[in-house]
Amino acid sequence: MNQVLDAEPDIGLVVLNGDLITGENTFLENSTHYIDQIVAPMVHRDLTWASTYGNHDSHYNISRQDMLAREKLWSNSRTQSMVSNPNAGTTNYYLPVYTNPHCDEDTCTPTLLLWFFDSRGGQLFQQKDPNTGKWIAQPDWVDASVAAWFEQTNSRLVSKANGQVIPSLAFVHIPISASLTLQNDGVDPHRQPGINADKPISRQGQGWCPDGRNDGSCSYGGQDVPFMQAIAGTPGLMALFSGHDHGNTWCYKWDGSIDGSAAGGIVKGKGVDLCFGQHSGHGGYGNWIRGGRQVVVSLGGLENEEDYVVDTYIRLENGGLVGAVSLNGTYGEDEYPVTPDNRT
Repeated sequence: MNQVLDAEPDIGLVVLNGDLITGENTFLENSTHYIDQIVAPMVHRDLTWASTYGNHDSHYNISRQDMLAREKLWSNSRTQSMVSNPNAGTTNYYLPVYTNPHCDEDTCTPTLLLWFFDSRGGQLFQQKDPNTGKWIAQPDWVDASVAAWFEQTNSRLVSKANGQVIPSLAFVHIPISASLTLQNDGVDPHRQPGINADKPISRQGQGWCPDGRNDGSCSYGGQDVPFMQAIAGTPGLMALFSGHDHGNTWCYKWDGSIDGSAAGGIVKGKGVDLCFGQHSGHGGYGNWIRGGRQVVVSLGGLENEEDYVVDTYIRLENGGLVGAVSLNGTYGEDEYPVTPDNRT
């Protein structure tokens, strides 16, 4: 993190997109203290950050709520929890971005909205099955109540803006099922540059049955459909960024198909770009070179509602830069250099 931040002097916000802590390897008495080490690079540079929590951030000895409380000891943290439903997870919230530092929601329309979602997963805190003694699994998808909150809140913000579409970006740890559909449709190393080594993608709802069982009898339960519908149906939402799959770092324009059919190859014009980050931590599986995805939004890129532009690339720990693309109306048609599959 220090090396990436030193190479990127103009960073305005850091996003920690899930799996901050390997919760299955921690003790109850000090599991959340690791937050202090995680945020130190930002604190030392006086940078603000916002987090989502991942499946490894929930286990028998680690609580998402306690993690948030530890984060909030630092004034630099912008992480919040806006959905009170106990089944919703913790890190569901949005951050409005303004061009005028004196603006707030009562006086100005946000220039950009940043949405953060909790895809949950892992095990429930301090809960075991009384019959088997095994840890109780937590559902690993964005809950339908969160999808409804997202749609209602975005509608309220648009209404306050007199119906004006507000451009937005979204972050969630576990990718939606559409990412697997796109991967199966074929990731072109020139048109969707990035590492594509985790096959198949591990998606939301994986291993769960439609009726909520996760006894190994089902491969996928479809529980992320309400969230996918909300993402696909939100005007102005430009991209959804995920982590979870350490060996995938590509972006792919998604046309909103959620029925499991192929996305139809190249999608022109509007659509939501589904992107992965770069494995940043020294924990977790895989020896891909570490780094961090950079996302650059300019006022000029938000001028044309019919063709918003977001630039993004990955800064590696060795200082290298790979996967630089422009997420615009022709992304998926334009060709870029192939991203090397470098290892540490």
